Amino acid sequence: MHKDNGEFKLIQMRFVIVLLLLSFSCGKEKSIQLPEISHSNIQEVKDVATAYIFYDENKKDSVDLKRKNFANSTNLLVNVDKHLLLRQVIPAIQSLQKKKQESLHNNETSKNFYSCHDTSVKELGFIDFTDVVYHNGIDGNIVENQDLYDVQIDETNHILSLVFKENDSITINSAHSTKDEFVGRLKYMDSLQDKIMGIVYLKFDENLTFQDYITYKSLLSKLKLEHAIISNDEYIFN
Repeated sequence: MHKDNGEFKLIQMRFVIVLLLLSFSCGKEKSIQLPEISHSNIQEVKDVATAYIFYDENKKDSVDLKRKNFANSTNLLVNVDKHLLLRQVIPAIQSLQKKKQESLHNNETSKNFYSCHDTSVKELGFIDFTDVVYHNGIDGNIVENQDLYDVQIDETNHILSLVFKENDSITINSAHSTKDEFVGRLKYMDSLQDKIMGIVYLKFDENLTFQDYITYKSLLSKLKLEHAIISNDEYIFN
């Protein structure tokens, strides 16, 4: 895509530094520190409406959601302070998703992105979360429905549960791993074919920071599995 969109260039210039400074009608300046990733597959987004999720200790659950030039017919760019916890952020994200889905003017081709600071180029990077569906908790009311995916589940293949907890603790179907090891482990299992044929479900501790979440999502975005699909259903648990 050609970088000929003036609005995007302006946004990009303001976001190149990790710290965003924004002024709203009340005249009070607020700041967001974007999450950092080492490399982004998406480095340009055009035709955007922006939303900001600030840390604000005076607000309920320390979250302050602001929308600027919000239009449901355009791509949605969400800027989240990296220090916020998932239990603080996800309800605001779900609210934005619902508003967009329910709009009579919703453009089905529009997408949703998280903005990040791509340290490899010292500019903005983006992570697409258009198709992600967030579920609150993991209980009997949540059914992992493999019928939604183009994968045939039977006795020869598997459903993997990838659980991310605090302190870089990760489990793959209850087997312990680490942030540095889990991608390599999944690749190895995929290479064996009979060990990872099916769907991989992602489950995140609600006390992880948004930086933690984006780090894991970025690592997973580079993972190319031949025998499995990473589900769009993501579970936030306590």
